Amino acid sequence: MSSYDWLVVGSYILVSVFIGLFFSKRAGRNLDEYFLSGRSLPWWILGSSMVATTFASDTPLAITEYVRQEGIWRNWFWWTLAISHVLAAVVFARLWRRAGVLTDNELIEIRYGGKPAAFLRAFKAGYFSTIYNFVVLAWVTAAMSTVLSSFVEIPMWIAVVSCMSIALVYSLFGGFWGVVFTDLFQFVIAMAGSVIFAILASSHYGGMQRLIEKVTQMGHGNVLSFFPGPDAPMSFWYTFLVFIGILWWSNHNADGGGYIIQRMMSAKDEKNALIGTFWFALAHYVLRMWPWIVVALASMVMFPALGHVISNDKQAYPAVMSAILPTGLRGLFVAVFLAAFMSTVDTHLNWGSSYIVNDIYRRFIKKHASQKHLVIVSRLTMLILGILSAIVAMFIKSITGAWEFVWAMGAGVGAVLILRWFWWRINAWSEISALGTSLVVAIGIWFYELVTDYSVPFYIKALIVVGSSLSVWIPVTFFTRPEKESVLKRFQQRVTPPGHWPSDSVEKKGDWSILFSWIGGVGLIYGLMFSVGSLVLLQYEHLVWSIPISLLGILIFWRGIFSGEKSG
Repeated sequence: MSSYDWLVVGSYILVSVFIGLFFSKRAGRNLDEYFLSGRSLPWWILGSSMVATTFASDTPLAITEYVRQEGIWRNWFWWTLAISHVLAAVVFARLWRRAGVLTDNELIEIRYGGKPAAFLRAFKAGYFSTIYNFVVLAWVTAAMSTVLSSFVEIPMWIAVVSCMSIALVYSLFGGFWGVVFTDLFQFVIAMAGSVIFAILASSHYGGMQRLIEKVTQMGHGNVLSFFPGPDAPMSFWYTFLVFIGILWWSNHNADGGGYIIQRMMSAKDEKNALIGTFWFALAHYVLRMWPWIVVALASMVMFPALGHVISNDKQAYPAVMSAILPTGLRGLFVAVFLAAFMSTVDTHLNWGSSYIVNDIYRRFIKKHASQKHLVIVSRLTMLILGILSAIVAMFIKSITGAWEFVWAMGAGVGAVLILRWFWWRINAWSEISALGTSLVVAIGIWFYELVTDYSVPFYIKALIVVGSSLSVWIPVTFFTRPEKESVLKRFQQRVTPPGHWPSDSVEKKGDWSILFSWIGGVGLIYGLMFSVGSLVLLQYEHLVWSIPISLLGILIFWRGIFSGEKSG
């Protein structure tokens, strides 16, 4: 790192801090401003913010792990979530914006009633703002420290403290205003940097054609496949089938997910919430990942085995950049990863703070607190969350392992979260039993692996967790009383959900358009994703099926959206 590199990094940090300070006065007015930007954001800001916050410093490192260990197809672990993200765009974005709540947990006491609802709201707020948030923030902080250690010789704890401190400064002052506008700035930097790095990595070996030839000559041609190959172990196929058959609907983000929902609710209207969420899905799956995969392939040629240069696969991505980047671009690389890191950290700190303040402190402790008091408490809470997350980051070893553990802890509740919008029979006990079972079973498997030193294959783990949860919450739903009709009517009148509810006086129209929009949107996303991938990896034969899927998808999606708007 030269003085010029440090100038680039320093300039980036100053701009980010300035944005946070610029919005500090506006963010401090009340909780709506501090956590939802006054519910006034247009689609392009909130959608780009979604993209930025899901591009963490861990993401390229984890994808590199997947490609190096099993191949490109292993990214179906998160590719499959496109199905739920399109569903979130065409269905849930409008419903969340219509609900008018400050946090998604607040909806719990609108959809359900009584003490079970109050308990569930408090428990989810506490769990996701602390345990879940600590794990997520810890792994992105650990990933950022891994990147820094490739360019700067400093102890890990100094790297962790430095990274967290920078993100805390503008997050504390700017609130959600600071979050979304720094996200927009960070999204542009991170995307541009990723593309530049991919071009440099492939050019280092004479272009993509030569790079792919080298990967193939080394006996790794199978890693280029979008799906497990015919010669792949059966465990790969079992894992793939679990990914596409279970993951998208079973996870705790099935109806949007906390920080994605936060952005839906910050939209200035329902239309902007829908378009912004769909823009996120397009950029998230179609545009962003292929540059990372190119660098991952270059790392397989440059560092074919673990050794003295890299001790684990997550270090391969920054190691490639450290080896090939000239002065000046090294600073850009660090700035790109700082952008990716801070766009995730600021979101989780703001989002976690909103849970503690709105769903616990204001709901159960100080119900009549002033708005200024609540903003002060929010900033203090954010500071504490950041400090604790930095401590936990010291103990994260595997990024992909942390990804899968977090998924498992909430793997069984997704079906309930989707059905509660469509089926009146779902009650608070359905959600409590689903989430509780997932937590207990996931922790039990983790403890078993710890004691026996045996790693349970992911597909088996997923089947056990989801199967256990289903076998508990479905009977619980039918053996417990449904929500009172007054509660259901209150929810139905406020949100106007799809499906048929006891309080509906007439049959609704347009419900089928939702299904068409969803199917078409999924086809559009996957068709474009594989078309771009085919062009990047020079696998032109896949364009024969990927382009038609894209075209058919956009026709069905457009017709479904148009029919739904007309029916509405």
